[in-house]
Amino acid sequence: MTVTPGSAGWYLRRLSRMGPREVGGRVGDTVRRRRWRSARPEAPSVTGARFTAVLPAGTTAAVPPDAAKRLVAEADRLLAGHVEYFGVLRDDLVDPDWCFDPKTGRRAPWGYAFDVPYRDEDAVGDIKQIWEPSRHQYLTVLAAAYAVTGDERYAERVAGHLRSWWASNAPLRGVHWVSGIELGIRLLSWVWIRRLLDGWPGAAPLFEDNPAALQQIWHHQRWLAAFPSRGSSANNHVVAEAAGQLAAACAFGWFPESARWRDEALRSLERQLRGNTFRSGLNRELATEYHGLVLELGLAAVAEADAAGVPVPTTIRLVLLRMTDALAAVVDDRLRPPRQGDADDGHGLVVDGAGTDRWGSLLATGDAVFGSLPWWPEVTGTDVRTPLLAALVQPYGKGGAGRAVTRPARRPAHFADAGLTVLRGPDGIWCRCDGGPHGFLSIAAHAHADALSVEVRHDGVDVLADPGTYCYHGQPEWRRYFRSTLGHNTLELDGGDQSVSGGPFLWTRHARTRVLAVDTSDEGASHWCAEHDGYGDSVHRRRVELTAASRELRVVDEVRGPRRAVRLAFHLGPAIAADLVGARADLTWSRDGEERSAVLDLPGGLSWRAHRGETDPPLGWYSPGFGRKERATTLVGTGFTDGAREFTTVLGFRG
Repeated sequence: MTVTPGSAGWYLRRLSRMGPREVGGRVGDTVRRRRWRSARPEAPSVTGARFTAVLPAGTTAAVPPDAAKRLVAEADRLLAGHVEYFGVLRDDLVDPDWCFDPKTGRRAPWGYAFDVPYRDEDAVGDIKQIWEPSRHQYLTVLAAAYAVTGDERYAERVAGHLRSWWASNAPLRGVHWVSGIELGIRLLSWVWIRRLLDGWPGAAPLFEDNPAALQQIWHHQRWLAAFPSRGSSANNHVVAEAAGQLAAACAFGWFPESARWRDEALRSLERQLRGNTFRSGLNRELATEYHGLVLELGLAAVAEADAAGVPVPTTIRLVLLRMTDALAAVVDDRLRPPRQGDADDGHGLVVDGAGTDRWGSLLATGDAVFGSLPWWPEVTGTDVRTPLLAALVQPYGKGGAGRAVTRPARRPAHFADAGLTVLRGPDGIWCRCDGGPHGFLSIAAHAHADALSVEVRHDGVDVLADPGTYCYHGQPEWRRYFRSTLGHNTLELDGGDQSVSGGPFLWTRHARTRVLAVDTSDEGASHWCAEHDGYGDSVHRRRVELTAASRELRVVDEVRGPRRAVRLAFHLGPAIAADLVGARADLTWSRDGEERSAVLDLPGGLSWRAHRGETDPPLGWYSPGFGRKERATTLVGTGFTDGAREFTTVLGFRG
């Protein structure tokens, strides 16, 4: 049964996942929203405001030439009005309609913000297509191009678009005043725009000397102070809200409330970063792209506090350090992290051009701020963001900015609290095993029903792939598929998911997983074993063994319980060609012009079939990024269990 967000059934399910404190807070939010409908105050008058959070002299000169070249090329495309958001090529960025969705041709309705049904694509359009330009991260790219080149065309386009947005989106009116994460990221963008435009004669008239800008900045912060994400929604959204609020209160500290907003945001950021992060350093949402988003937001927030001379709690830097070390530990040989959980291509701060590696950039920033460890992978690419952030952030452990901590002496392979294990073999063989919690908080909003799934790469190429996310709103059948158990490299019983979904960002029952054994100490062979209880009276247990000498991965699935229908899925990456004969699949692909191959011996007790690009129902797809999908081969074995039964799969890499 489809449960539409905003329907009565969805609200009941959503309410069932809240505690009394969260319910009380949301009741207060509702009362406040009604009061604000008719009582919108004006921002206090500001005189003599000055922007002092500038980059140190010579910072832009430290930007590597190739990174600057990519940045300018991207800025020139933006000047011409061209951009791509979530698989949709757009040419409407010369003079944007801030409420128009070119994907559906719909325009979001005007009116009081909290009356806009933003989850209803039929009424509003694709909300991601509408919201993304208004994060103003393309304007930070243009502003960065001005800072690097001094070309005023970039600055003038930024100023024109900001004035247009401010005039078109009055406080509390329209779709851009609905979601706190959007306001938080937008504030962070405005801070960096003002910083990067410093030196341009129009910068002060655009910001501190502009009543429209002051009104917007004040109302954004007032909104964030009043409506923080609460309880079961306090995931990456609340981090973005706190980071944006802190950045604005530090850099735009021109209002009577600025000190209070700053202190509250700093306390919230400290609390939420701890709450959103396992002690091992991995993000609790177990959705890798949100690990990246939260790390970016945290680093950017610390940069603002340091630039303003505001003391930052040591715990904030410690969490960000652990997150950075954890990222360095889990990436493969090509610096690609796991494709786990939801991913929507969200970024905290964008100042780079196309072709800049996000994860390499984060590790480069981590090296500049925290210092790399001997086991960290080498980062060879360059970026714009690292020298800019490093110029503002006080190095960890110096000047009271941190304290000496014990960091991993060797590359961690098993993160017990997150249930994530990486097995590594020769020639870039990389295998992620999932034995962790279903997701974060009671709704596990960004989780997938992927318990005991594996993800296997060879030299950075997806061989057994996590298919990704593709969409959030508007296409419920596709949302269900990409979150489903069948949509992952694991085992399904009786056609049902291990965990029960109550909507596109809501799980009402969570499978519980426990890791039974891990041994990654032997370079010749590594082992992992875990089980979960998502199928009631049946238990699914999986053992994985990677043997270095034979370059062989063995996966053994055991099902204990009554007779059940079983489907075992293996999703191949889009670069993999498969020739399936009976229970054996010959896999071939190329990497850097070199032909590669492997053999996948599948359990003979199941009937195997290859699926590719099917739509009724969806099966055989891979999403390389939000809003994009491409055909890929999925091998599905069907059969039955009887009491206790094992299914053994062997993946052997050749040559």
